[in-house]
Amino acid sequence: MVPDISTGSRTYGLLAYLYGPGRRDEHTAPHIVAAWEPFLAPDPGRDPAATLKQLTDRLDLPVLALPAGRRPARHVWHCPVRTAPGDRPLTDAEWGEVARRIVHATGIAPEGDDQACRWVAVRHAPDHIHIVATLKRQDGRSPHRHNDSARAQAECRQIEKDFGLQRLNPGDRTAAQRPTSAERSKAERTGRAEPPREILRETVRQSLAGAATEDEFFARLTAAGLRVEQRIAPSGDALGYKVALPGDRNRAGEPVWFSGSKLAPDLSLPKIRQRLEADALDAEEGPRLPPAAARRDAVTPVVRAAAVLDQDDEEGTAVAHLVGTGELLDALAKTAPATTRRELSQAARAFERATRTHERAARADHRALRTAARGLLRAGDALGRGEDGGTTAMVLSTLILVTLAAARWHSAHGHAQQAAAARQAAQHLRIAYQTAAAPPLKAMRHHAYRLPKPVRDQHTTTVTTALPEYADQLRQETGWDALIATLDQAQAVGHDPTTLLRTVIGQRELDTADNVNDVLIWRIRHTTGLPTAPKPVTDRTSVRTRAPKPAEAPARTIPTPSGQRRPRR
Repeated sequence: MVPDISTGSRTYGLLAYLYGPGRRDEHTAPHIVAAWEPFLAPDPGRDPAATLKQLTDRLDLPVLALPAGRRPARHVWHCPVRTAPGDRPLTDAEWGEVARRIVHATGIAPEGDDQACRWVAVRHAPDHIHIVATLKRQDGRSPHRHNDSARAQAECRQIEKDFGLQRLNPGDRTAAQRPTSAERSKAERTGRAEPPREILRETVRQSLAGAATEDEFFARLTAAGLRVEQRIAPSGDALGYKVALPGDRNRAGEPVWFSGSKLAPDLSLPKIRQRLEADALDAEEGPRLPPAAARRDAVTPVVRAAAVLDQDDEEGTAVAHLVGTGELLDALAKTAPATTRRELSQAARAFERATRTHERAARADHRALRTAARGLLRAGDALGRGEDGGTTAMVLSTLILVTLAAARWHSAHGHAQQAAAARQAAQHLRIAYQTAAAPPLKAMRHHAYRLPKPVRDQHTTTVTTALPEYADQLRQETGWDALIATLDQAQAVGHDPTTLLRTVIGQRELDTADNVNDVLIWRIRHTTGLPTAPKPVTDRTSVRTRAPKPAEAPARTIPTPSGQRRPRR
């Protein structure tokens, strides 16, 4: 059950929308299910003689009774409350109880207070209600509604328990502000795929990923096409910043600005400076790596981040690595090929929630993750095929393990929303991995199919000896042939398969892997430096060679006019 509190200035306009047909005729049978005083609240949905004007005047009476100078400009309190998908429909009586509990918990109308604010709860759909109140009590005072959003959330968690509904994760006030219903509606009217707030948040995150200096961060924002304004102190130092999308304007024709702190708590300028100072990167431009090489370089710090998250952290080291992993995901999403970009963007957005907690990140050395993010951005977009696609699959395979480790770490520390976000990110990464890994795994299988049976049997015995507890599982999973090919190619360049398997097994546990074969394949290829998109090898002794061509018969000759003989072609 999700409440969403906002304030406004037009009671009549809000009621007209609630009792109207909706933007797509989705409103059905609007009516009041609860009110401050049922006998005093006219219901235009059930009483033909009642009007919206009458209901507006009754609600606004405590505000209108005040002198003009004491009337609040935004006197309308609005709180939609919605059940989760899959929840059973609530009756009008149950929705009425929900409304009374929420106005009590938020301080709008404490139970037993006959001088509280006036309010009504309107239902026009099976799965939600709208609570509308005026922010002046009947005795002329203002309600004590400090922290009303958090109190509404807490009451909804208890209502879910009492009503047998889905239990949503409790919030901890570290989440980014969601787009308002007005912002969503405006995005629909203007044909945008999503509200500007979401577009700006993603663009600012990607501009920050791997940035070495504050100036570079602002330069990236401008290069991304955003309108940027900085608040400058008399000394010339920046005190803050705000961004806007080109073409996004309010009714007065002015740009709609969002400060960094309004986009997300960790995107304010002071928080950005803390991040840049904690792990200062080298701003000097070194050699630019190809996309495939930049992705290979990212694997090692990602593996280390997974190891850190699997350990108990008391000094904020894990939090620092969560932030670094988030930057790497942002950089990977920005430079991903078209085949995986959508899922990687969704993974980065989801994991962003997992990077924020009340625990402060230590000044730990997670510079390697930020350096890897910078390397990805400098390398540019990957093509998504050949070595680029294989190295993308390699780093995605490792990132899946990191997000799962992050989910376990958050669960152990009681961060329910962050744990859920990390699991959601892992799911998006799985989908992207399957797309990226399909071509290189197919090439590996083709190599395995060309191996003679004795060679395949030899590698099978090696795996069974090194991993007896996983042997049956590995042969049944997809990727078995690709693992055999990987071991064969590693042996061809001088590695002992048994020693190699024991080495990569010791790097990290395998119990949380969705596919153990895939994990072993990419660990072996990263450890040995094998290409991630191999071509079938034709000059190996372990590979069947073509049968020799039959000996050619001697060329026949035909006589020439001069009596000499020449070969017939």
